[in-house]
Amino acid sequence: MDREAMSNKVTRILHEAHERRVFPGAVAGIADEDGIQCVVAAGSPTYESSMRVTADTVFDVASITKAVPVSSGVLRLVEKGVMEVSDPLVRYVPEYSGDYAEEIRIHHLLTHTLHFGYRLSTLAHLPGEQILQAILRGKLSSPPGATYSYANATSILLGICLERAAGRDLEEFSRGEFFEPIGMDATTFFPGQTLIHRIPPTEKDERGMTIQGQVHDESARALRPRAVGSAGLFTTAGDLLLFMSSLLRSGNGGIFTPEMLERIGTNQVSMPDARTGLGWELNQRRFMGRNCSGKTIGKTGFTGCSCAADLVRRRAVVLLSNHTFPRRQANREDIDSVRSAVADVAWGA
Repeated sequence: MDREAMSNKVTRILHEAHERRVFPGAVAGIADEDGIQCVVAAGSPTYESSMRVTADTVFDVASITKAVPVSSGVLRLVEKGVMEVSDPLVRYVPEYSGDYAEEIRIHHLLTHTLHFGYRLSTLAHLPGEQILQAILRGKLSSPPGATYSYANATSILLGICLERAAGRDLEEFSRGEFFEPIGMDATTFFPGQTLIHRIPPTEKDERGMTIQGQVHDESARALRPRAVGSAGLFTTAGDLLLFMSSLLRSGNGGIFTPEMLERIGTNQVSMPDARTGLGWELNQRRFMGRNCSGKTIGKTGFTGCSCAADLVRRRAVVLLSNHTFPRRQANREDIDSVRSAVADVAWGA
């Protein structure tokens, strides 16, 4: 399938989803290890807006932050010998005083195998310092490694480990290690006034206030001005595709060596109902497409974003949207159907 055919198929999927009000606006694209193959846009920043979403639109990608740049940054430091996945959490965060403090390893953070006894969103009304202290006093419902449990607190701890090991804050490390070398010029944790006009709103909160250019995730927003490992990255589809293309270019000037990419794309847990790669989700057909291979890695963002890379086909796909505007949906079925459909165009191309 040539680029024009790919673009036409993805464009139809996005326009149909916009008409069904899955999102006001979205941008999607496909890349391989040689670079970006296509980027298409559909819709508007809001349903009422006369403006159009374009390839330059900047989105809050929410939990994609956990993989890009946080988990990926830790794995880069592992490759450089600065960290090991077997390192204890308390080596980097000695103030952690929660359950099983001496047993938690970086591997548990990368694979989300810590089972916190609460959801961080229930603490979002608290000041940032109180949220951080609650994380550092973590109450776990089972021993590390016993349960797969996706949690923001886990990634916030991983982000702290990354900063301590690198000796730089998350924004500075990410810019120097990934954003500038790869050419991700519009990617940042702090968009400021220079990018605000390019960022669609993500939700109207319970007070009727529009969240735009601020971090959508409540706990990550409460922890500002600090950038944290759970959410808060703003980027374009093109920038994220550049990252995914570099990821696929393993051993050839890309982000990772072939050996590390193999670990990322290999199941790390033995639980019957869970599959996760090292630092990335693995083989999740609900958003990676019905036709993805068993070596497909990726990540979703609550705001309506996703990225995935099929390590067998050596192709990647990105979908960025503001699905949560004006109100978050009761489930992910509508946006997952779009994510899956766009991914299958990539895998079939």
